[in-house]
Amino acid sequence: MSSETTGTGTGTERTISAFAAEEERRVLSLKPVLAPSHGRYGDHPHQVYDAWPSDDPDAPLVILLHGGYWRYDRMHLTPFAAYLSQQGFDVLLPGFRRSGGAGGYPETFDDIARIVATLPKGRPYVLAGHCSGGHLALWSAARGLLPADSPWHTTGDLPTGVLALAPLTDLAATRRDDLSNGAAVQLLGGEALFAERLEAVDPLTLLRGAGTTGVPTVLLHGAVDEEVPLTQFSDYAAVHHDLRTITLPGTGHYTLIEPGAPGARAVADTLREMAAAHRKEVRP
Repeated sequence: MSSETTGTGTGTERTISAFAAEEERRVLSLKPVLAPSHGRYGDHPHQVYDAWPSDDPDAPLVILLHGGYWRYDRMHLTPFAAYLSQQGFDVLLPGFRRSGGAGGYPETFDDIARIVATLPKGRPYVLAGHCSGGHLALWSAARGLLPADSPWHTTGDLPTGVLALAPLTDLAATRRDDLSNGAAVQLLGGEALFAERLEAVDPLTLLRGAGTTGVPTVLLHGAVDEEVPLTQFSDYAAVHHDLRTITLPGTGHYTLIEPGAPGARAVADTLREMAAAHRKEVRP
């Protein structure tokens, strides 16, 4: 398999296979899809969301957290959000304050906490996230493990379930491997503050000792992901004792969010399974 150097989508040059480079170009060049509905969950310009509401009142609700190493906006995920809507889901795609601008620590995490407190309106839902969005989804599920005096601690505003798609699970490893030109360091406000802030926002760190968040969680990734090191998935699975892991053979990082691709179909199927399992669990 040939290889090439690319900076597409992540802001850093790295050597990847031609397969991965083509996958990245193909998915990230998809034309954005305009949502039929929009709303706000706060006053900041980034505190907005796109909605693909379902006509079926019983349609499973999915809140999608976009990737982009906490820096980029949600537009690249709009084709996938529209695809999930066509698959029968009620879909919300929020924006949030991002690194390099109005966000990073603590604002990005403040916004995720506000999203899950505001948008579901009491409905059961799966919180799904891709790449750095997967990190935020896993973090959201682990907020019950934070110290009681943390502003983000909660035992109530937790997702019904989490589906983490090729997630960044380990911020220390993300820093060590210098993924996307220091994205993890930027998120936490610089090297001087990294260690101090890590414990409150790192999924792998929060799981050590606890072993579970108590939220049904599935980690789904491609076997040939060249964007996020595969050790991030296995290391997280080693500390999350009731995690379900799904590995898709021959699948890379980006086709998980490519409408109609086998990876995206597997995501939709998993979301259906998670919604059905919750309905069965709460059925009287």
